[in-house]
Amino acid sequence: MWKSIKLILKSVRQYKKYAIITPIFMIGESLLECALPFVMSIFGDSIKPAYEAAALEGLDFGQTMTRSVVYSNPTMHWTFNVSLLGCILTLIAMAIVSMICGILGGRYAAKGSVGMAANLRSDLYKKIQSFSFGNIDHFHSSSLVTRLTTDVNNVQMAYQIMIRGVIRAPLMVIFSTVMAFVAGGSMAWIFLALIPVIGIGLFFIAKFAMRIFMRVFKRYDALNESVQENVSGIRVVKSYVREEYEKEKFNRASDNMTGDFVHAEKIVALNNPLMNTTIHLSNLLVLSFACYIIYTNFKNGVNGLTTFQLSSLLTYGIQILMSLMFVSMMLVMLLISVESIRRVAEVLREEPLITNPENPIMEVETGDVVFNNVNFKYAETAEKNTLENINLNIKSGQFIGILGGTGSGKTSLVNLISRLYDTTEGEILVSGHNVKEYDLKTLRDNVAVVLQKNVLFSGTIASNLRWGNKDATEEEMWKACEITQAAQLVREKEGSINGRVEQGGANFSGGQKQRLCIARAILKKPKILILDDSTSAVDTKTDRLIRQSLKNDLPSMTKIVIAQRISSIEDADQIIIMDDGKIVEVGTHETLLDHNKIYQEVYYTQNRVGGEQ
Repeated sequence: MWKSIKLILKSVRQYKKYAIITPIFMIGESLLECALPFVMSIFGDSIKPAYEAAALEGLDFGQTMTRSVVYSNPTMHWTFNVSLLGCILTLIAMAIVSMICGILGGRYAAKGSVGMAANLRSDLYKKIQSFSFGNIDHFHSSSLVTRLTTDVNNVQMAYQIMIRGVIRAPLMVIFSTVMAFVAGGSMAWIFLALIPVIGIGLFFIAKFAMRIFMRVFKRYDALNESVQENVSGIRVVKSYVREEYEKEKFNRASDNMTGDFVHAEKIVALNNPLMNTTIHLSNLLVLSFACYIIYTNFKNGVNGLTTFQLSSLLTYGIQILMSLMFVSMMLVMLLISVESIRRVAEVLREEPLITNPENPIMEVETGDVVFNNVNFKYAETAEKNTLENINLNIKSGQFIGILGGTGSGKTSLVNLISRLYDTTEGEILVSGHNVKEYDLKTLRDNVAVVLQKNVLFSGTIASNLRWGNKDATEEEMWKACEITQAAQLVREKEGSINGRVEQGGANFSGGQKQRLCIARAILKKPKILILDDSTSAVDTKTDRLIRQSLKNDLPSMTKIVIAQRISSIEDADQIIIMDDGKIVEVGTHETLLDHNKIYQEVYYTQNRVGGEQ
């Protein structure tokens, strides 16, 4: 746990000064707050004789205000030269300074905690950006969203408590206990005797509540996942009229989380009656013993406990117990934050599965791709390889088609080329070098991948296209759109190339998004272009025009196309047939149609559609 806290505290950085300044003000506030009752009792005991003497002499209140006396308390050995006016001004000054210390401490604690949280959120986001697909698969996106929001907020709260409350509350307990002994002598042992009772109660409250709070954050993840799936798939929900089902699923996740919170809060709520009972018990004991001492001293004619001393003793008792109550409240909030601290630190501690080599190659010369005895599985614990014994030799500029059933390993194969995942065994060479030897940015700039799920970001068409090349000119963007047959649809949009793109590309059809995503990839001017079923929503005529343009306008670029339609790859230089993670056969359309049963079955099935045969 301490390692996790230490890791998170690295995000404090430029806000360290607030972590130093805040405790200083908290110490000042605590000292003054503890000193006030004691000084008040001393002044009260000092002024009382002066006021009585002035009354015997017939002086009025105004004259008494400035009357000075020397008073010595033989029990406490304190000597003061006091006046009523001076006492009042002194107490007011101490209260004002204490208030200023409290305000400044709160202000700087807020600045420090908010700043730390901003840094932590930024560190988390940067860390996530460095993750490979394997890291993302490990955490899941809904969990990462929770950690960036709810968990960071809990850490912020915990940090503010640490630099403010953790300093103030213990100091108040210590200072108040010391002053209670000074003011009330042995009666202060009453408060010390009650502290273990509170400590034991808080221990059991924390023990049982912590178990539940640890479970709550998994409920948060489930709730976020439900919302994320519903929002991203809202069109499917509407089309299948599944709103009620989704509401029930959300309510179920929400009720589970609510139930855990209610259970935890019921346990934590025991803190208040425990503290209130202890405060009332301490007051009862102090008053009982004080009455006994006063009566005994009066009976024996001895000056003992005064009214002001008793008042200050009760005040210190309340301060001690209220500080302990505040400690218990802090403990509860910290308990909630402990699991958040662990979850945030888990992300920060996660090492990217794919990193740059020490001396990376910074240039990809050609689009040659070679697979040498490649095996791959997504998890080390997986019993079976996703890809097995893959051997391929692709020449620069070739058009390669990949065909296979669902789960045959087509996407896994192409993801290895740009190091979205790393091979488990064997090696992949691009331009004669192992992909692990390249600088990641260089490799991915030269191996452009258009994935199955096409994503456009809110902004303009131009801003989306410039994801491929931030310095792309308007002429280059139009050229890329012409190659992908997207130029006409861009012209027809209001604003043309600067037309608005809604979140997720909601104002574009599936085929339009696919064409714009391919244009975005082309703008990177890669040596290798991978289209992972990226023309599935495009009509066959447009698909054919895109292939012709890619072949004619980008002859030196290696094109690797995963497709479900044979018409999309029948003119490829090589067609790779995959099944169950293995390459079954490699050949041209004609040779495969003659010899390969899988290819024949797919071809004749697709050509019988609509009653043809």
